[in-house]
Amino acid sequence: MKNLLTAFAALAMLASSASAQKAVQTGKGGGGSPHMKGEWTTNGANISIEYGSPYLKGRPEATLMPHGTEWRTGADQATVITSNKPLTFGTVTLAPGSYTINTLPGDKEWKLILGKLGKAGQWGVPYQPALEISRAPMKLGKTKAPVEQVTYSIDPSPTGGTLRIEWGTASVTSPFTVGK
Repeated sequence: MKNLLTAFAALAMLASSASAQKAVQTGKGGGGSPHMKGEWTTNGANISIEYGSPYLKGRPEATLMPHGTEWRTGADQATVITSNKPLTFGTVTLAPGSYTINTLPGDKEWKLILGKLGKAGQWGVPYQPALEISRAPMKLGKTKAPVEQVTYSIDPSPTGGTLRIEWGTASVTSPFTVGK
């Protein structure tokens, strides 16, 4: 009976700590990539990510996600994450606010690059190292099936969540915690 109650309590905590993703298309870029906004609530944090979602269109993944080169991880404008609570990725804690997301693809792992948002509508290229705040590790895995468009999601956890980015056969993740 105690184990059953513990299991129910854990499920209730997980259910109350996160809600399903809400994603909407907010427009299209000049190159035709849809612009998306995903929203999540996890552990009291309201988190949104706005990004351009380019298509693979049969192009080689290595060309679009070159290893060893900083990438805006989307299309057109800079990819932006916004939260009303502090978020900690690796050793960096972001105060509530808006930040850019870039990545550094690699053969075995990626790096999540978090940066200051210089201005609203900031363009995603070229990479602006002066705005970089810090980097956190990302685990590289494979998608179950190829993903045609760049997709961001958050997988909830009891203390925060895991940021997931998928495109082609790449699935990269970075866990985070939510502060108070």
